[in-house]
Amino acid sequence: MSQQQSEPLLTVYKTSSCGCCKKWISHIEQNGITAIAKDYDDLSFIKNRYGIQPNHISCHTAVSENGYVFEGHIPAKYIRQFLAESHPDAIGLSVPAMPLGSPGMEVEGRFMPYDILLLHKDGSASVYAHISDAAMQ
Repeated sequence: MSQQQSEPLLTVYKTSSCGCCKKWISHIEQNGITAIAKDYDDLSFIKNRYGIQPNHISCHTAVSENGYVFEGHIPAKYIRQFLAESHPDAIGLSVPAMPLGSPGMEVEGRFMPYDILLLHKDGSASVYAHISDAAMQ
């Protein structure tokens, strides 16, 4: 029972054809997060339901048991960190678009620095973490 409580559970909404989403799910599972994948042809209804603004979207949306959203290729350690903190004015985290070298987007050791955004309930966002090299993931 205690193992279940310490292991986060995310429902991951994705399209069936997205290979990078499958790689990201493998990444979070290897880092102690349980994922339940649900495939849909169109994910816009999920993004709208959870209030993810168009400039914050990526290819998949994960939702925690307590309703926080994790949009895109967020490293597992930052999901775990966020869930351990208190964020009463936030809806979750996002890595907009699909940055090269982020978890699930690895290509021949290439890496593009990116920001993990903290998504606020009012639709705005602020930088939660800046990932300047692959070792930070």
